[in-house]
Amino acid sequence: MARTVDPARHEARRLVIIDAALTVFAERGYDGATTAEICRRAGIGSGTFFHYFPTKLDVLLAILTLGTQETGEAEARYEGRTDALGVILDIIRQGADDAADPRMPGFVRAVGGVMHLPGVAARLDEDAGVQQDLVRPWVERAQRAGEIRTDLTPDRITSWLYLLNDGFLGRVAVDEGFTAEGEKETLVETARRFLAP
Repeated sequence: MARTVDPARHEARRLVIIDAALTVFAERGYDGATTAEICRRAGIGSGTFFHYFPTKLDVLLAILTLGTQETGEAEARYEGRTDALGVILDIIRQGADDAADPRMPGFVRAVGGVMHLPGVAARLDEDAGVQQDLVRPWVERAQRAGEIRTDLTPDRITSWLYLLNDGFLGRVAVDEGFTAEGEKETLVETARRFLAP
């Protein structure tokens, strides 16, 4: 008789593996990370790892997918708000808060080393789209309310805001002196100035 799978327990173990993999990728890069080290950090055997993720690349893709899902779910956080500019700046601020995870610089470098792989490139493109889809409606609302500039289309403004956040994350990844905590308010102020009518 087959064992019954508890979906909550299954997902909890999957998330433990993902978290351990994020740490290992951040510390060792993609090439230096091993499934054995991920298993050790997660406190599991290799059989368990391979039950959830057939390859090291699959767990990397799962990390990227989870990040994209979390961004997509962020929409609910802003539901009911009427201060469109405030929401846009909060989204920018949240990006800086996410970059403040001490593992993020190493993880960004690890992903950068394999972003040429089709699966990774596709996940990164999807994530960029979801991030822009989160911001764009608020840009449109802010323009209608006269809170932000109207000389650029919502798509162009959204693209520039994405570029600002993405560049911020990239700088955090390569410059130890440029920290998310230390530069967050400058990032938000830069976005505010860019958006000013």
